[in-house]
Amino acid sequence: MTFVLVHGGGTTARFWDRLLPFLAGPALAVDLPGRAGKAADLATVTVEEEVVSVVADIEGAGLEGPLVLVAHSSGGLVVPGVVSALGDRIGEIVLNAALVPSEGGCGADCMEERHRTGLVAALEAAGREGRTITLPGSPVDPEPFRHAYGGDPLDDDTLAYVVDPVRCVADTVNHYFQPLHWSAVAGVPVTYVINTRDRPVPTATQEEMATRIPPRLTVLRVDSGHLLPVTDPAGFASILAGVAGRP
Repeated sequence: MTFVLVHGGGTTARFWDRLLPFLAGPALAVDLPGRAGKAADLATVTVEEEVVSVVADIEGAGLEGPLVLVAHSSGGLVVPGVVSALGDRIGEIVLNAALVPSEGGCGADCMEERHRTGLVAALEAAGREGRTITLPGSPVDPEPFRHAYGGDPLDDDTLAYVVDPVRCVADTVNHYFQPLHWSAVAGVPVTYVINTRDRPVPTATQEEMATRIPPRLTVLRVDSGHLLPVTDPAGFASILAGVAGRP
């Protein structure tokens, strides 16, 4: 199987650089619109546009399938649409701390209440003032990122990797507010990898989101913070190899 890797928020296809050498098969790491020079207006980009972009990258690479669609964090927002577009070419889905709202809900529903309320208030204020909001990119001071993801503090090399401007980029908040229909993945085997020491997406939230996935679900729990494919690429690759080799 070929792995299609979809990054999460505030990053790019380069998020997967540490993972790629460990994969047991070919892989395509995609950039979502507005990232790494892929043209899009981050203030208005939608999940639908992101889905179209991912599908176009898959088609452009000539990938026929079966494909293992791998999504990290907010990268999960595109999964139902990609499955709808490609049908049985998607053989397996692997989600790592990925956002799965209730049927017809949106990504913002998966946020902690205080974060969702704050984001909605900020968007409403910006709208009244004729402004738009996007998430910032690479920080001037990277040190707060060392402890931001849960799990063990990032070592110096990993911290530099994470905040490198090729990976740490400005991002949209607009895509958190479009409805999603996870019923579209029914029939496709899904492995949900829960990070048990995740800070951005708390473990309890991941556990709840996993219950919303249609049948054919496998849940794995890993002692990790939010960046499992970065902090333990060999371990995550082993999970993917097991999924890809499943009869």
